[in-house]
Amino acid sequence: MNENLFASFAAPTILGLPAAVLIILFPPLLVPTSKHLINNRLITTQQWLIQLTSKQMMTMHNTKGRTWSLMLVSLIIFIATTNLLGLLPHSFTPTTQLSMNLAMAIPLWAGTVVMGFRFKTKNALAHFLPQGTPTPLIPMLIIIETISLFIQPMALAVRLTANITAGHLLMHLIGSATLALSTISLPSTLIIFTILILLTVLEVAVALIQAYVFTLLVSLYLHDNT
Repeated sequence: MNENLFASFAAPTILGLPAAVLIILFPPLLVPTSKHLINNRLITTQQWLIQLTSKQMMTMHNTKGRTWSLMLVSLIIFIATTNLLGLLPHSFTPTTQLSMNLAMAIPLWAGTVVMGFRFKTKNALAHFLPQGTPTPLIPMLIIIETISLFIQPMALAVRLTANITAGHLLMHLIGSATLALSTISLPSTLIIFTILILLTVLEVAVALIQAYVFTLLVSLYLHDNT
């Protein structure tokens, strides 16, 4: 275990050069593809999961919104594989970096907002001022709604960063406690190790859920603007 609690979140380097770009490009290579007429079980299961996820997210969208289906499916696969790879020992999780999550959230959010102002201008402007608002409150409500609009990408990025980082820190702390107790008390070590295994299973679920939540929120922003 690293003595520094936050050492695992530092961007790795190879010969002094940042390796984060190579790590970010690695997860898509793990998604198998097939050119055969009859696919194997792995490809079939993968296609079934992709179709199920795409159908669930795209059901509420109209024709314009469904043009984003490929991007949203690619997004959820990328975030899920990146989160899962980050659970491996001596690995680096790019989604623990707020800068990367903002780099994903801001363009997607901006795209949905631009589509809203282009195709549903009146409805997009109506969100800034609810119907029946008293006249003295109009300037304040417009400011509040504008701020809430610009906070949306920050909320997307911070939610993903906080959940992944918190899980990794907790696993680090419990793993360190297991090593410390291994020379002191065997029963306590077994109990802590059992908790660590259960936490690892929970983190696998969190990695998948956070990928789904991030993509679903982008899908909801898209639905509101198309």
